[in-house]
Amino acid sequence: MYGPSPLTIKPMAAAPSVRFLKNITTNPNIIAGDYTLVHLPDGVDDFERFVLYHYPFMGDKLIFGKFCGIAREVKFIMNGSHHKMTGISTYPFHILANGWEKVTPPISELPMKGDTVIENDVWIGFNSVIRPGIRIGNGACVASCSMVTKDVPPYSIVGGNPAKLIRMRFSDEEIDILQNIAWWDWPADKLTEHLELIVNGDVMALAKVA
Repeated sequence: MYGPSPLTIKPMAAAPSVRFLKNITTNPNIIAGDYTLVHLPDGVDDFERFVLYHYPFMGDKLIFGKFCGIAREVKFIMNGSHHKMTGISTYPFHILANGWEKVTPPISELPMKGDTVIENDVWIGFNSVIRPGIRIGNGACVASCSMVTKDVPPYSIVGGNPAKLIRMRFSDEEIDILQNIAWWDWPADKLTEHLELIVNGDVMALAKVA
C-alpha cells in the first residue's frame, strides 16, 4: 500500500471532520494540492466559509501546495476586504446601490495584494488568520491563534499577533537541501519507501536517497 488515495474526501474514518481539501472545493479560485488536510468543525462541510471576502470579480486566488495541515477555525482574508484608502471616507457606499453605486471604485484603486499562496508541507495552527497576498513557504509552521501579516520564510516557525519569527527549523544549508529535494513531488511508491526518513530529522540521510 502506498498511502490513502488522494482522490478520497475523508481519509480518516475515525475523524470524518478531516478532509482532503482538493476534493471539497468548488471555487475555481481556491486551488489545493494532493493530500492537503483541512480540519473542519463538527457538522461543517463548507471550507469556503473560512475564506473571507473572496469575491469573484476581484480575481485573486487562494493556493495550497501538497501535504499541508490546516487546523480548525483557520481563516483566510482575501483582497475583497480592502477599502479604497485615498478618499476622505473609507465607507463602502457603492455596495448599497440605490444611487450610491455611482462611486464604485475601479479595482485598480483598491489596495490589491495579489494571490495568497500556502506552499507545501505547511502547518497552520488553530484559529490563525492569514492576511491577503501572503506567501507561506515550504515546511513552515504557524502557531495557533496567529495573525500572519507578512510572508513566512520556508522552514520557519512563526507566531503571535502580528506573527513574528520564533525560530528556524533547520540550518540554511539544510533548508536549501530540502527545497531542492522537494519530497512532496515524489511518486507515492518512493514516498512510502522513504517515509521513515521524511518524518525523521536527518536531512542529510534524506538527501542520500533523493
